[in-house]
Amino acid sequence: MPSQARAVRLVTLGCARNEVDSEELAARLEAGGWQLTDTDRADVVLVNTCGFIQAAKQESIDELLAAADSGAAVVAAGCLAERYGTDLAKALPEAQVISFDDYADIAGRLDAVLAGQRWPAHVPRDRRQLLPIAPAERAGRQSAAAHVPGHSATMAGPPDLPDGLAPPSGPRMLRRRLGDGVAAPLKIASGCDRRCSFCAIPSFRGAFISRPPADLIAEAAFLAGQGVRELVLVSENSTSYGKDLGDLRLLEHVLPRLAAVAGIARVRVSYLQPADLRQGMIEVLAGTPGVAPYFDVSFQHASGPVLRAMRRFGDRERFCELIERIRRHAPESGIRSNFIVGFPGETEQDFAELGAFLADARLDAIGIFGYSDEDGTQAASLPGKLPDTEIARRVEELATLANELMDQRAAERVGEVREVLIEEAATDGSYAGRAEHQAPEVDGGTQVRSARRLAIGDLRRVLITGSEGVDLIAEAPAAVG
Repeated sequence: MPSQARAVRLVTLGCARNEVDSEELAARLEAGGWQLTDTDRADVVLVNTCGFIQAAKQESIDELLAAADSGAAVVAAGCLAERYGTDLAKALPEAQVISFDDYADIAGRLDAVLAGQRWPAHVPRDRRQLLPIAPAERAGRQSAAAHVPGHSATMAGPPDLPDGLAPPSGPRMLRRRLGDGVAAPLKIASGCDRRCSFCAIPSFRGAFISRPPADLIAEAAFLAGQGVRELVLVSENSTSYGKDLGDLRLLEHVLPRLAAVAGIARVRVSYLQPADLRQGMIEVLAGTPGVAPYFDVSFQHASGPVLRAMRRFGDRERFCELIERIRRHAPESGIRSNFIVGFPGETEQDFAELGAFLADARLDAIGIFGYSDEDGTQAASLPGKLPDTEIARRVEELATLANELMDQRAAERVGEVREVLIEEAATDGSYAGRAEHQAPEVDGGTQVRSARRLAIGDLRRVLITGSEGVDLIAEAPAAVG
């Protein structure tokens, strides 16, 4: 190991899954003698890129170019790097490109970069082929076949690891928190076995593989020891959790165990597929103490013909029935979803069907995205492509409707009593927090006014007294019924 101090600035782009991967990289780097820095005085800038859609890819490229301008050596990791490998290295000689399989020795890779070596970029490959086709044959195979970021629970190393790598007691987790918020993502699985025609993620993230429940409980306890009060369970498809471990209902059993971890006040699940959202899961999410009645459901559209072209399940009628079942169990449940507008072959009737569904569904949060071709996807070769101008028009029209509907849904919550996780104090004496239906960064927040001081990390029952757009205003009296 080189004796001189080496500093690395780690930049994370994209989703919460990438955040977990970055914290694994941070733990491995510190264990390998690298110092993490937020300043421009880094020897190496490691950019954990996003490769999901064109806008995210462009943001990643811009970040890599900006890092190169700082004079530091630049390394591209993450989804964009994994997806394009040698092609990215040729197009962007300013950066060295590494694969997920380089993560296990990330400190050594950066040592080589700092020593002036040009690390050969990998040739992209379909990572679905690295694991058996049958899910039941995948358990325990990922470490031998390929590295799966965010799945290693512990690491060997000296007992005096830097602060942040482990709680005062318990296992030394392969994770170094990069933030200090009271909410943190917990990766429960990686990859996806679905074959949605518009999505390239499975090809570079690989086949679906679950993390063992014991690893999740251990990491939850580690995060609680770091001050985390809310766990946000993330994956590419949370409703598939356990299928490779022999139990499709495993998440229903694990959720109460996670909620019971000392120090954890709330557990939230994200990335649910409507085709796999079983009645038992609805009941657990809607009725388990410590588990948020929150349904992040990937509808994507509401027209049956468009959904068939997307190689997905459902239509407006079935989705409305699913929402009705959710609200029958917990009327206050939060429901969010994302939708793709302008998919090849989408007619005006299909577009109107989607708008009608949004009006019926009363979702708390709605994301609208315009369709764009993605390399290697079936949808890229479909006929019936809409002009970019028409896609932009439809996005704007539906986004306007979505904003109106979300504002209305927030206003409907006035008068409710909700549990809000207090996250920070505001300068005016109020507090910023989130209710059960508000996930970090994507669903708005709740401003809490209180006559007495509240502690960051408190979970308080409050009365919703007003709304401003999707955000809520609440009062925290001494006692709320």
